[in-house]
Amino acid sequence: MKILTLVRHAKSDWNNTKLSDKERVLNDRGLRDAPMMAKRVVKLGIRPSLIISSPAVRTWTTAKIFATEIGYPEEFLQREESLYLASLNDLLDAVMAQDKGFNDLMLVGHNPGLTEFANFLVPGICNNLPTAGVVSVQFDQEDWNLYGQPKTELLTFEYPKSGE
Repeated sequence: MKILTLVRHAKSDWNNTKLSDKERVLNDRGLRDAPMMAKRVVKLGIRPSLIISSPAVRTWTTAKIFATEIGYPEEFLQREESLYLASLNDLLDAVMAQDKGFNDLMLVGHNPGLTEFANFLVPGICNNLPTAGVVSVQFDQEDWNLYGQPKTELLTFEYPKSGE
């Protein structure tokens, strides 16, 4: 059994126009929403054995917040360059590159790729994975080969306003 959790980075700050897209930081709402969403993930019992993040500041910060709340050692967080603004195929490749010994994987990344990936895993789940949104699925398979599009079971689809 494998569990795959997708996390879109929390809300980022667009005010500093001198920063490149990759350097944008989380805004106040993002800094509030990320720990709240991570706590929801903990309550659901989702405990990734591997967390991989895009190297962008907003995603890396979101990944670190999730790691802290989950009790995942920050030094084990992995940055994956190919996750920065990744397409569906980039995301599939990143997942399939993981060792089958990991049974619970969390990817922290960006739209539109994560929305497309969520809909690949659970057709019709959403038109837009909101910032700090989480989609988690499980599927009965020994490896991470998703090109056969395994039958998944939705564990959760949460986002900050879904709890209001």
